[in-house]
Amino acid sequence: MTDLFHVILLGIIEGITEFLPISSTGHLLIAEQFGLGARSDLFNIGIQAGAILAVTLIYWKRIWQLLTQWRDPASRDYLLKLTVAFLITAVLGFIAVKLGFKLPEKVTPIAWALVIGGFWMIAAERLAARQPERSEVTWRVAILVGIAQMIAGIFPGTSRSAATIFAAMLFGTSNRAAATEFAFLVGIPTMYAATGYELLKVLHGGSAVHEDWTALAVGFVVSAITAFVAVKWLLGYIVGHRFTPFAIYRIAFGVALLLLVPAGG
Repeated sequence: MTDLFHVILLGIIEGITEFLPISSTGHLLIAEQFGLGARSDLFNIGIQAGAILAVTLIYWKRIWQLLTQWRDPASRDYLLKLTVAFLITAVLGFIAVKLGFKLPEKVTPIAWALVIGGFWMIAAERLAARQPERSEVTWRVAILVGIAQMIAGIFPGTSRSAATIFAAMLFGTSNRAAATEFAFLVGIPTMYAATGYELLKVLHGGSAVHEDWTALAVGFVVSAITAFVAVKWLLGYIVGHRFTPFAIYRIAFGVALLLLVPAGG
């Protein structure tokens, strides 16, 4: 019963943090080290897929429009940019895996990433505010979003949503809503692909019998429901507000971790 409660908490943490610019992977790793128990890579990525399902449902009209109106030049151009951003992430991510990059097992590097990322967000928000209002997603934005997404994937605490949204805002798509939409839509195929990759590894590696599928299913559902609420709120919030409060939270949380965790921990 205690483990089920922990799984539900992890699903809630994932659902809230996946699309808010505060790093879901970082929060999950910290939560697991502070008493919620270590989980498999499939569990961590699987519950992220639950959050992605929530975004898929929220953006289903936009996704349907892009897929059914692909003959329209504007829709086709947007789809191509989403595809290129995803492929850049996939290729670079595959290279990172082959080179042996792994998620850190200690809290300290995550805490520093939260703090540094918070200050970077404040500076980036100010720089983006000086740019003329633009909703168009350029090819430069698509390429940089793909790169930013991969970097965030191998450095927990960076935040995939923060990295991709601000990459878009700083390099051409200064409108928050447009930058957020592109960042979130790129995340859909990326996280589904990551989950599928981990699932295939588990099945072919023979470790499926050791996986807690019930915990994964519960975490997936809880994450999806929580993320749906969180993203709905965020999309309304960014219409008239900056991301600065999230940056302040990152800095405060990161500093607290650095003070609480022993040196090198």
